[in-house]
Formats: sequence, structure tokens, C-alpha cells
Amino acid sequence: MHARPFGVLLGLCLGLSACGGGGDAGPEEKVYRHSEDGVPTNLDPLQAATVYANEVVVNAYDTLYRYKYLARPYELTPNLAAAMPEISGDGLVYTIPLKETGRYIDSEVFEDGKGRRVTAHDFVYSIKRHFDPENISQGRWLWEGKIKGMAEWAEAGADYDEAVPGLRALDDFTVRVELTKPFPQFVHTLAMGFSALVPHEAVAAHGRDLGTRAVGSGPWELTHYSRTQVRFAPNPNFREEPLDLAFEGYDEAEHGDLGIEHLGGKVPPFVDRLEIDFIQESAARWASFTSGREIMLSGLPVEQTDAVLASKDPVTLKPEYAERYRMDTGPEAGLVFSVFNMDDPAIGYHEDPEREERNRALRCAMRDAFDWQTRNERFYSDLGIVFPGVIPPILEEFDEDLSRASVTQDVERARARLEEAGWTAENLPELDYGLVSSVLAREMYEEFRGYMEAAGIPGDRIKAQTYATFGDYNRALRSSELSIMGYGWGLDYPDAENVLQLFYGPNGAPGSNASNYDNPEYNRLFEQASTMQPGPERTAIYHRMNRMLIEDCVGIIGLTRSRVTLWHKKVRALPDRQILGGFWMRFVDVVEP
Repeated sequence: MHARPFGVLLGLCLGLSACGGGGDAGPEEKVYRHSEDGVPTNLDPLQAATVYANEVVVNAYDTLYRYKYLARPYELTPNLAAAMPEISGDGLVYTIPLKETGRYIDSEVFEDGKGRRVTAHDFVYSIKRHFDPENISQGRWLWEGKIKGMAEWAEAGADYDEAVPGLRALDDFTVRVELTKPFPQFVHTLAMGFSALVPHEAVAAHGRDLGTRAVGSGPWELTHYSRTQVRFAPNPNFREEPLDLAFEGYDEAEHGDLGIEHLGGKVPPFVDRLEIDFIQESAARWASFTSGREIMLSGLPVEQTDAVLASKDPVTLKPEYAERYRMDTGPEAGLVFSVFNMDDPAIGYHEDPEREERNRALRCAMRDAFDWQTRNERFYSDLGIVFPGVIPPILEEFDEDLSRASVTQDVERARARLEEAGWTAENLPELDYGLVSSVLAREMYEEFRGYMEAAGIPGDRIKAQTYATFGDYNRALRSSELSIMGYGWGLDYPDAENVLQLFYGPNGAPGSNASNYDNPEYNRLFEQASTMQPGPERTAIYHRMNRMLIEDCVGIIGLTRSRVTLWHKKVRALPDRQILGGFWMRFVDVVEP
């Protein structure tokens, strides 16, 4: 789901004053000032396709499920749902009860300006929106072809008054979903921002302006949105649910130093204001964080690694930093990589079979020329994990037996591929390389061109296409504008299906398959595995699909970064943007020394 840039991208923002700060807090007001390295360009759940948008959406809106705050491995739990679903024996019918205590924020879109109850009808309406041809949904791929009668409903005109056989409100607080085939990850999709419940009144009143507003029933009420900051106040209509630390996975040995014990039994949210600043250059973000007066959380910039860390293995802070900050570290649930646009005849599929094979040789040569180890050292502090294929090491289905040839630089092999396929400096195609406007992204681009030149591909054949924001870049990915696309993918749920679907043909642009890879055998295997429960047989299919991506040279893949997140000690929380991070913000507290 959640595409994100290779690194900390986008424009420079010097300190909080340059980022649209929210003003001084009152003497008794608790404010948590979060920060992110990218900007959510659309807050409509239809467009919650980046980690930044999803983070805002799951705080302003409700989803039926969320992940337990502290439990690892990640564990689903009811959010607006009253219980986990009742699932039929054949895995096709899900019956989900809703809490009767959900209520939207007070808003002029409702009668008398008072937020009404959230009902099962809102869930039905919200999922239908993704299939309305009038909307351009970035989440439709999740349920495409999986809900009985949904395709027919869309083709018949998307009349919201018409029922969809597989998507019904049995009463005001019971949802029934009937699938066309088993989909073991279905409940996980109901914890994603795409599935957030939106009232029809807000859509009628705001239309496309919903992208800059939020009328939800989540723990927070959005009070300000700009390209530099969002601000939230607690939603006074949010249901009162005391925090049960034990239920959320609290373990004294693991979580005792977070300082959150005092929150047990209290009703979230715990702070009076939540601010998220979008500071997209790492130096500016670090300066704001270390000032002690502005943002309260930051990643560790590469250029600060040696100054801050006492050790990289294990990752530990120097004493002067350990005294000031708490830290969380470990492999990310996702990966960074580049893909080639297979719909571009210059490098992908071609009507001439001979040219198509030459294009494959070009892709493989470019992959062979790339140096992942140097990329890791230069941009990820040598903390990342380079691995072949797209199934990251954090997942149970990771293939430890794969050859590392696809992630090992071999310039001579790259040159030999080009020569054998008849490519020369004169006949190589021009290729568009997309990047977001920032110093770091430009450095990565120049590094990439350097690797290509070493293999005999002139640098002027790799043309930079620069976008002002990651949102603009993400739209370019979804509209097949580019030949070469680099980005990261954060897992939506802990299952390799979530990365393998990035290459499933029917998910092509504007869906999640930005590469537009469309291999019939791969598609068949994906469809076969998609209905299977976890187990050795399914894992074997996953491994086979993974190898196909390597053999077809669909991209330059990949690396899992290591998270190093620091936050001020007065912040009492476990920040986490892994696996749809954002739900934890209802539980954050700030305790002044």
C-alpha cells in the first residue's frame, strides 16, 4: 500500500517557525509534536496510499480494526468493530458487529451541526466509494474482484441506493461481506486507512475538498491542514475506552523503560493537542528535534550516525544521547527498491519479441551495474539489509536460499549483457528517472547514473524528471509517466502477499503495480496463493514468484532499512510507523520533568 520515498525527501523547512508551527501552548496544555519526512497530499481515505496520508487518516477516521499498541508480532484487534468477525467455514462470508458508541465529530455537514452515530451503512457506503467510476481510488485494488457483485454494481452505474449482494448492512450495527473467493488477508485490509468510514454527508458537502478536510469518528479532530503541518484536537465525541495495557501487549521487561505504566485505565487521547510537522530535509528535522523546544521525534540522519551511535551492532546510543532520548531500532517492515516500467516499450514489453528480449537484457544489465552495498553505506549508514527479491527478511516467508547474484554488483557482467544484446552507446534509449526535489534524491540519482556509466550506459540516457512533492511523484507512478521509479514500500500487513501483489498484472497503474509487470504465469500463481492459508505449500509458491521477478529483471531490488527512531524522554509512548503506524498516537502522553 504505502509507497514512500527512498530517503528523507522534498523541500527544506528550517525549524518549526518555517513549518507552520501551531503557536504556543497554554501553561497547562499538553502538546505532542510529531514529525514526518513526507507530506500527505490528500486526506480522503480513497487516497490513503502513502504512509503519511494513512497516518493522518487513521487518527481522524475510524477503521473497523487496528493493531494492538504494543504486541509484537503485530496482532489485530477490534477498533470500531465490537469483535473479531464471524467467518463462515468456506472463508467467504464475514459478519462483523459494530460498536454502538461510534460518533462523528460535530460538523456543519450534519443536521444541527451535531455529529451523528456511525453505522454499518457508513461502512458499506465507504467501500462503495472505491468502486465508483467517478472517483479515482488508490485503494480499489485491495478488494478488486473479491466482493460479490461489486464489479456489476460499478458497471451498472454505481447507484449508491442499489444494493451490492456481497456488501450489506444487516442492521445499523452489523456488516456482512461475502467474498467471491477466500481472501485470508481480508481482515487486515479493514485496518488500513483505505477502509476508514466516511459519512455520506461529508462527501456531499465537500466533494473533492474532502482531500484537505476530515469529517471522521477517530480519536482526533483535524483542526488544521497544510503542506507543512497538521494539527489535531481530541475528538470530544470519541468513545470512552480505557487503555488496558496488558491487553495491548505490555510486558514490563520489554516496555518498562517507556514510562507508560501510569496510563493504564485512563481514557485516550492523553494530550490536548497533536501536531505533525512535515520537515522533509533531514538536517532541518534534526536541528528542530535537538533544539529541545520544537518537534519531539526524529529519525537519525545518516550524517549524524557516527556522532550519535556508540555502536552499530547492536545499535546503541552514546551516553550523552541516551540521557536525553529514548530509542527504538530494528529492521523496517518493508523495503526500498527501483522498478522499470514494463509498459514503456523502450525498456519493457514490446510488440517485437526480439526487441522485448533485448529490453530484458538492458534491465538485467542495469541491475547488475547497481551497487547495493555502497548505497547502504552512503545513504543508510551501513545499517540496512541487502537481500534478493521482494520478500523482506522480517517476514516468515523470507527465502534464505536465494542466490545473491541479483544484489551483487558485477560491472563486467552488465557490459557483457549489453554487448550480447547489441546495445551500444549510440542506440541505447533515453529513459526517464523520477525523483522528488531534494538534495538527497538528487544525490541518489547522480549515484545511479554513475553506476550506469561504469557499465557503458551514457549518463545523458538517464533523464531526471523532478517532482515538487512525494504526492506529485506518487501520482506519476500511478499514471505510468516514468521509465525508472525508485521508492519504498511499507507493509500493510505481515504477509508476503502484500509485496507480491505489487507485481500482479491486474494491479497495474493506477493500482499498486507501478511496474506494470504482467506475467501470465506469475498472475496464475498469485491467484492460486491468494486463497490459501499460510503454510509450506503457499510459501513455496511465494518463493517461486519471487524468483520469477528476479529472472525477469523487473527492478533493482532491494534493501530493508534499519529504523533508528529517537524521541524526547518527556514523551511517554512507543512510536511506530510500521504496519500502518499511526494508531499509537491516541495513546501518547507528554510528562514534563
